[in-house]
Amino acid sequence: MNVLLLRPVPSNERFGLGPFFRIEPLGMEYIAAALEARGHAVTLADLRFSRSLAAQVRASRPDVVGIAAMHALETDEVVALAREVHRLVPEVPIVIGGHTAAAYPEPFLVDHVAAVVVDDGERAFPLVCEAIARRQPLTGVPGLALRHRNGTVARTAGETGTLVLDEVPLPARQHVAPWRRQYACLAHRPAWLIETARGCPFRCSFCSIWQLHQRAVRERSIDAVCRDFESVGEHIFVADDLFWHHPSRSLELARELQRRGVRKQWILVQSRTDLVGRHPELLEAWRPLAKDFDIFFGLEAATDEGLDGLMKDATVDETMQGVGVAREHKYGVTGNFVIDPAWTEADFERLWAFVERHQLFQAGFTILTPLPGTKYFDDMRQTLRARRWSHFDMHHLLWEPRLGPRRFFELYCETWRRSVLNLKGRKGLLQWMREVDLSNALFLIQALRRTQKLMDAEHYMKEYDLAPSVDELLGAPSRRSLTLRQV
Repeated sequence: MNVLLLRPVPSNERFGLGPFFRIEPLGMEYIAAALEARGHAVTLADLRFSRSLAAQVRASRPDVVGIAAMHALETDEVVALAREVHRLVPEVPIVIGGHTAAAYPEPFLVDHVAAVVVDDGERAFPLVCEAIARRQPLTGVPGLALRHRNGTVARTAGETGTLVLDEVPLPARQHVAPWRRQYACLAHRPAWLIETARGCPFRCSFCSIWQLHQRAVRERSIDAVCRDFESVGEHIFVADDLFWHHPSRSLELARELQRRGVRKQWILVQSRTDLVGRHPELLEAWRPLAKDFDIFFGLEAATDEGLDGLMKDATVDETMQGVGVAREHKYGVTGNFVIDPAWTEADFERLWAFVERHQLFQAGFTILTPLPGTKYFDDMRQTLRARRWSHFDMHHLLWEPRLGPRRFFELYCETWRRSVLNLKGRKGLLQWMREVDLSNALFLIQALRRTQKLMDAEHYMKEYDLAPSVDELLGAPSRRSLTLRQV
């Protein structure tokens, strides 16, 4: 079959660190590899940079179209794209997949969408294509969510099992080669995305990853990961939700990469401070693999009470122990704190003092957001007042803050002003330019200019628009099932 895979254009990358992260659609590259291994012809179009949708449809003449839905804030764009595909080729089945669709499929099951993939896409989507080719109903394909004529949403029956990640070939990166230069991470471009493991065993209340994967972690083989590292360029973002989770395997991987002579210009990984604090030998083993090596930590809170409230299962002492180990081994330390709308001014002041005391000026700050697919989302459903899915970007308020919106945003912006992104504060533009390759200077300047809005409360107030009820956006319980049953 001819398969067209589409990465939509998100409309809301204005807030937070979004301007610094334009990463390749790795999940779709893996799906493309799985499809091609079964003899299908694949066209992958990253619509952020590619020709128009109409041109892609004309050129690929698809038998089925797959659309990626990675983040809740992109929901409206994904649905709009599905409608446009249906308008252009009304006879072609449309299937939506990706993290946010799998975690919460209901908003995507509009009339012209055949199914939402809720299992690993590398396994489920080829089965969808085979069923369509044989003119068989999708109800017989496991790992899907379908909407019935009466409006209810159901999960298809059948054994899905656990996908062994090495069952799928390495990602078909050749499909995004025309736009490689566009993919950036912080000040590094072109950037390459690598996955060595999938899932997370922890239970942070705001995160949908562990709930989607049922707290399991799956790992790719040492050989597969090494071949992937060898095949990509000099600037790498490792997409694992929890890097170094399996210490002995992580040590083995580092040693094998060194044995093969792999060394990059820059690597960024995501991990936990308590894990790093307990295993300094991991950082010692990995540090020689890149000239510059950064760790992104989920710092989350400046107090033990705040960490407990987020179910972080860690303490502030463990946070600082991990940060200390990273700095001792010459890693760059960045991370993120979560700002609760229930905060008082004293809570903001405690965070500022913590950041200052520990010199955590490269941290980012996001507003506590119940993401679809989490228990926290279900618990907060009656409280949520979002008008648009784009407001689930962790930089909009979804309910009335304790301090009132204006004072909350004033303090929130003051928090950002204490970071290195404030060009009028800790780090000026000339200092930034000294640290970046000349070829990436324009990209960095554009990203930094956009982030200056983080310091302006009026920028946030212009979009502060809470709905009286969130049912119209999320679907009223009387009209849509909130849990998936099997058929």
